Amino acid sequence: MAYARACNALALGVEAMNGFLLRWFIGSLGLWLAASVVTGISVEGVGTLMVAALLLGVVNAVVRPLLILLTLPITVITLGLFLLVINAAMLALVAWILPGLAIDGFFAAMLGSILISIVGWLASWFIGPQGRVEVLVIRRR
Repeated sequence: MAYARACNALALGVEAMNGFLLRWFIGSLGLWLAASVVTGISVEGVGTLMVAALLLGVVNAVVRPLLILLTLPITVITLGLFLLVINAAMLALVAWILPGLAIDGFFAAMLGSILISIVGWLASWFIGPQGRVEVLVIRRR
């Protein structure tokens, strides 16, 4: 019985790790696309890209909610458009922390954060809450 619980816990851990790795890859893909399309964003290498995506995930999980809470009145007044500024600021913060990532100006950070958000949004259509790729099949009778 304990063996079955241990195997189940291990399977859940592996599944969670796969979800984390998949989301990390999607963040890296979005950051790579932003660096390729937006002229003001440059990334020195693949390693820097992967670290930047990981750091962007951490910053979005820790700093962004606090910043959203602090700027809630202006976010409500602008009908949520101020969230674009917050996303750009999070990307700029990662560029400030990480030496291999460079962003030239606010509008480059804004366009880059929009592209990263679009890639994550499109990928979330296929990724379930557990981080697995899910496909919905509808059968008609």
